[in-house]
Amino acid sequence: MSKIEAVLDAILEQGMLPLFFHTDARESVDMVKTLYGAGIRVFEFTNRGAEAKDVFEALVAARDADMPGLQLGIGTIKNVTEAKLFIELGADFIVSPIVVPAVGELVQQAGLLWVPGCMTPTEIALAQQYDARLIKLFPANVLGPGFLSAIRELFKGQLFIPTGGVDLEIGNLTAWFKAGVCAVGMGSKLIDPKRVEGLAERTAQALALVKQAQQN
Repeated sequence: MSKIEAVLDAILEQGMLPLFFHTDARESVDMVKTLYGAGIRVFEFTNRGAEAKDVFEALVAARDADMPGLQLGIGTIKNVTEAKLFIELGADFIVSPIVVPAVGELVQQAGLLWVPGCMTPTEIALAQQYDARLIKLFPANVLGPGFLSAIRELFKGQLFIPTGGVDLEIGNLTAWFKAGVCAVGMGSKLIDPKRVEGLAERTAQALALVKQAQQN
């Protein structure tokens, strides 16, 4: 199985992609280990600060030492320089908030999954030209499930994941899955980077709610 298929399978199986940014490497490792212990096998760290490189290096080391089977991605990648850096650091997949074709080409050449963020049908069509197997609908709270319902027939077979404002609530989750997403991105509604207390319980609850929403 290719790396791209392995990551896609993990996202589809999990139905949810947790993500966060934190400036402290030790605390970030603790949080990802907690997520892993609660059943998470695919996770996105976001590149949203100067500390991201050092924290990601620590996460990669922890993944390799203590978290077998974890697919560790990097998000908020907006240019080729950032993509090259994190691919070299050991990222399993690359997530972007926008469609940058040069990033898509680089990630594809590296044999990794590229997940670009789109807000319009034109952006989705552009992402498809660069073989984006999974497309992030961003920001999800602005677009809403109705957006995907309206355009889904234009892009039959395309996998979508909404990120940015998806609520950890059965009604909202069910609406997204009924609209046709394959998984949901979960950031601040699931993870508070300033406290690890209760994260395992929230993660287990979130995984259960996602499974329920998928079945509704």
